[in-house]
Amino acid sequence: MLDQVHAACRDDTSGAPADYIPELAAVAPDSFGLCLATADGLVYQVGDTDIAFSIQSISKPFTYALALADRGIDEVARHIDVEPSGEPFNEISLEPDTQRPSNPMINSGAITATSLITGRDAEDKFERVRRCYSRFAGRELTMDKAVYESESRTGYRNRAIGYMLRSVGVIDVDPDDVVDRYFRQCSIEITCADLAVMAATLADNGVNPKTRERALSTSLTERVLSVMTTCGMYNAAGDWVTTVGLPAKSGVGGGIIAVLPGQLGISVYSPRLDGHGNSVRGVAACRELSKRLELHFCHVTRSARTAIRADYTVAQMPSRLRRTTDDAEVLAAHGERARVYELHGDLLFSGAERAVRAIEGRTAELDALVIDLRRVGEVSRVARDMLEQLQSELVGRGTRVALVDPDAKLGHEVSSLDPDDPRGRVFIDRDTATEWCEDIVLHKHRPPGARPPTSIELAQHPLMAGLDPDYRRRLCAECETRTVARGEVLAERGSPRSGLYLILDGRVRMTFPGTDGRAHRLVTLSSGMSFGEVPMLVREPFVNTVVAETRVRVAVLSPSVFDSLTDDDPRMKLALLQRLAAGAYAQMDMTVRTISANAENY
Repeated sequence: MLDQVHAACRDDTSGAPADYIPELAAVAPDSFGLCLATADGLVYQVGDTDIAFSIQSISKPFTYALALADRGIDEVARHIDVEPSGEPFNEISLEPDTQRPSNPMINSGAITATSLITGRDAEDKFERVRRCYSRFAGRELTMDKAVYESESRTGYRNRAIGYMLRSVGVIDVDPDDVVDRYFRQCSIEITCADLAVMAATLADNGVNPKTRERALSTSLTERVLSVMTTCGMYNAAGDWVTTVGLPAKSGVGGGIIAVLPGQLGISVYSPRLDGHGNSVRGVAACRELSKRLELHFCHVTRSARTAIRADYTVAQMPSRLRRTTDDAEVLAAHGERARVYELHGDLLFSGAERAVRAIEGRTAELDALVIDLRRVGEVSRVARDMLEQLQSELVGRGTRVALVDPDAKLGHEVSSLDPDDPRGRVFIDRDTATEWCEDIVLHKHRPPGARPPTSIELAQHPLMAGLDPDYRRRLCAECETRTVARGEVLAERGSPRSGLYLILDGRVRMTFPGTDGRAHRLVTLSSGMSFGEVPMLVREPFVNTVVAETRVRVAVLSPSVFDSLTDDDPRMKLALLQRLAAGAYAQMDMTVRTISANAENY
């Protein structure tokens, strides 16, 4: 894309390099570099991006930034306004009412900003400016002495501006000293690639994307970008905003920077200037890039329209806790009373407002809801406040609320808070939060007295209860009862078959290794359920690891006993296999009905 834009603009040789500073007139007029730097520090570049040239007026937003950091917004505002002037960059004028420069992007405002930089003496003040620029560029920058001397010899107009500022009290120091430092800062040597990183630093809220060093606070970065938007292109600012739509700053050295906050920075170097003092090719290249890449800040992307990636009920997307048949039927009938909302993207005001409005519209019919924030990037302060107020209001209406927020984007650590706490519950993954919702629905809608027992005896286990009493009695006698502590592994992935396990008390979790190196839950089984059937039948190792979620009591029918039934009592073996098949079929039927209810989510 940069190659195409560079080629499209290269043949335009209109305009000419600045000649009021002799050293600028001596540059190669047809040099042309174009860079795009992402907010995470990757620089794409085409053309003459390593040619060194003087920063000139592109220095202005960065000196203004340092003045704001040194003196504060209010103090700087007493000296410099932030209104577009509609005049050329070097106009000798002040606002008639306030006697202040119109903005810090014209020479009178920039010289005033230079006067506000603090330091022990003139050298220290300039050194602080140089270091500031270097933090934005991510490398040590130096001054071009020849350009400085050329500026100093011919800078009568800027000296006139300095004396005018001193005469009305806008600056209260020696104007010759201030203007000399201004000449020095304009003479700092940079490349097009340097400028791209400086622009990307502004795009990333003042943090250099290459060095990760903070060059400017977030709030001051917003102010600098705001002034660049309205004033950075001098008396061509209106045309720039409408056709390019990016905060920008040009310099008579031939450079331009443009910034798309949160995403990227653009820089161009081409010395031929138009009548406004802006690079001809630079303006054309930025206009073409903005159009092709849809960079205009008034362009609304699809992701800005909604923060809700998906929403569904727990009946449509149940947890991985395997429920009894009775509980599964309750959830099938009442699962729409609990809903999960998955949010994504950066959560700013507009997206948060739409999400809150969508959630509020259905809360009257909900017993519980989950807000999943794992795919959310930045969360603005107003979005955080809106979500926390929503949680408090929902809890007040009787709707239980949970967050899936492992990175604490809303400021609450993962924990098991009091269910009545307006902050709600915070979970590390959506599956566990969905299970929590299911428990709430079951507690409210399960028929009285229908709660499944948490502990049973072996003869009550569904696998045994469905057998002929004689078979049941004989198989119970062959089983070994074991008690397993929480966290203990009952079967390792890849380990040989070790028995048919009937859960009498507690819960076990079957896990599988994810590509992220973590163990993920496949399913949780509780009392009345079993595992180990498939390895027993096919004589193959376990394909999942089985871990005790709680203290667990199991009855185990060993492989030797299971195998011996084929010869010793084939009728009892057949009855046992029929019970195992019936249980497997019931679970398969439940899974198929769940998938059919909301096939688009799978």
